This record gives sequence, C-alpha cells and structure tokens, in this order.
Amino acid sequence: MKVLVLGAGNVGRAIVYDLSKDFEVWAGDIDRNRLEEVKAYAHPIKIDASDFGSLVETIKGFDLVVGALPGRFGFKTLKAAIEAGVDIVDVSFMPENPLSLREEAEKANITAIVDAGFAPGLSNIFLGKIYQELRPLEEGIIRVGGLPKIPKPPLYYKITWSPYDLIEEYTRKARIVEDGEVKEVDPLEKIWKVRIKDFEFEEFISDGLRTLIETINANRLEERTLRWPGHLEKMKVLKELGFFEKDNVEFTLKVISPLMSYESEDFSIMEVYGRGLKNGKEVETRCFLYDEAKGGFTSMARVTGFTAAIVSRIVLEGECAYGVLPPEILGMREDTYSKIIKELKNRDIQVEVVENAPSNNS
Repeated sequence: MKVLVLGAGNVGRAIVYDLSKDFEVWAGDIDRNRLEEVKAYAHPIKIDASDFGSLVETIKGFDLVVGALPGRFGFKTLKAAIEAGVDIVDVSFMPENPLSLREEAEKANITAIVDAGFAPGLSNIFLGKIYQELRPLEEGIIRVGGLPKIPKPPLYYKITWSPYDLIEEYTRKARIVEDGEVKEVDPLEKIWKVRIKDFEFEEFISDGLRTLIETINANRLEERTLRWPGHLEKMKVLKELGFFEKDNVEFTLKVISPLMSYESEDFSIMEVYGRGLKNGKEVETRCFLYDEAKGGFTSMARVTGFTAAIVSRIVLEGECAYGVLPPEILGMREDTYSKIIKELKNRDIQVEVVENAPSNNS
C-alpha cells in the first residue's frame, strides 16, 4: 500500500519513520531541507499545500494520506482528500470544525480520522474509553503537557512549536462544559497547582476539548495544560499589561522567545481522569501516559507522530466506518482501543490505567 505523509517536520518525520516499516511511503513538503531529512525512510515530493487543485491530483495516487501540516492547512487538506476519494488521518489541529464535512466524506466513501495526535488525539481516545465504561459521566478532566526536562529561568518553558500559537493558548477563550452546558472562559483566569506522580506542576484551562464537546455527554469537561511552576503567573502579568495584544505581540515575542529557546530534552505527560457510574456504583478512572525523547525524535514528535501512525494502520486495515471520525470513537471500541494501547507500549511509551484512582481536581 502507498501512503503520502504531508509535512516533513518533526512530527511528519516520526510518522514517516514508523509507517515506512510496513508500507511504501512518500513525504510531501515545500521545504527541500526537510525532504532531505526523510530520504532514508520515504520518497520525497515537493508539494505546495496552498495549491488545492494540485494537492487533490497528488493525493489521488495513494491509498492513504496523513496530514501533518500546520493547522491553517488542515481543513483544506481534509477537503482535498475527500475530493480525491482517499482516506485520511490528520493531526493538524485545524481551527475549523472538521465534523462539518461528515456528509461529504460519507458520500465519497472515505474514512477521515481527525485530531489523531497527542492532545487532541490520545486524550480523546482515553476519554472515549472512560466514557464507554462510566455512564453517565459526571466529569472528565484532561491534563497534558510537553515540557523541557530541565526548565530554565526566568520563564521555565521551552518553545517547541509556533510561539504565536503559544501566545494564542493564553489569549483565546477556552471552551469547557460546566453543569452540562458549554461555556467559554479566560484560560489564565485561574491557575492551579497539581501533583501527578512525582511531578509538581501548574495548570490552566486550555481550548482542547474540540469534538469531545459534541461526542461526550458529561456534566463537567475540561482540558488543562501543564507547565512548570513559575511560568504561568509571568504570562498572566504580561497578558494583563497588554503585551499579548495584536499590536504588541511581535515586540513581546522578540523579548521572550530567546528566553524560551535553549537545549533541553523534552518529555510528554498526560493524565485523563473520569468519574461516573459503573454497574450502578460511582467509579473513578485515571489513564496516565509518560514519554521521553529517544531514538533521534523529540518526545512530542513521538507521542504525536507514532499515534498518527498507529491510527493510520487501523484505517489501512479497513477497520473504520466512512465519514469524519474523531479519535474518541476509537477509544469507545474495545478492539481499536486495545490495539492502540498495545502499539504505544511496543514503542516504549508508558501507559497505565487505574480504576478507583483518587482525583487531582481542584
């Protein structure tokens, strides 16, 4: 089978590496240097994702396309795959609602798995599994972080992705579910301290629920992003003083970006907590994941890229229905959930599930 991976950055390279063990893989990107880096695993193709017509024609020659492009290209890539009639797995965190294309994907007889990375992605899969077992679900809390192992002052954070997207995490309203209703909140309005395993973190509400708002019926749902202590209060002060406003953000990033650019291996951590009823009794379940950089890949590239590769295998095996499917659907199915967990462990990613686990909720 032939697979096209769109995007040859850190995440795309991890996807290509994983899938190349079993499939013929092509990697598409507009950056020739990135294409050089994946030559050992894939056939490089120079692709301009902004050229919709050309993108559709290119995709037609493959059995599956995997989208690992920036979010601004995600929806267009999804539409291109539908028009080409080719299955797609995407990790792009597109700002648009991908579920709006459900009917088009069904009519095209294709499977499209969206948000198939780390968070969203694995976070959805874990919560889908919890939701399947604990109904009605009283609350679900996702905690997730990608952090430097050795944080450096004064900001105690390392930029591993777009700095503009980082600022947007602190400024964009975050959707939560409270008392069964969808609400929007200021992400930095509340900062909590939380302990996970042997780690002490700060956390804030982030806008990562996405499709879960439509697919999970719960009284309370939140996603919280983890940071090392000392980071969030500084971000909150900068925000309150107007440094993150549109006219000031360029200047702000020139000052703070160098303070968050340094050498330090990263690690990824996730805890998904759910509380609900099982056989008429209240049960608490906690899913825990931990990973570190290894094998020449950052941890964030591993947990995002390898998840997308595992989901891609499930699609290529014909195990999914037609339409646009959010990853929580895979968590709700015992067969696909078990396969994903097994494959994560095979890639040396630590996963643990504990029932009746105490909550860290504040």
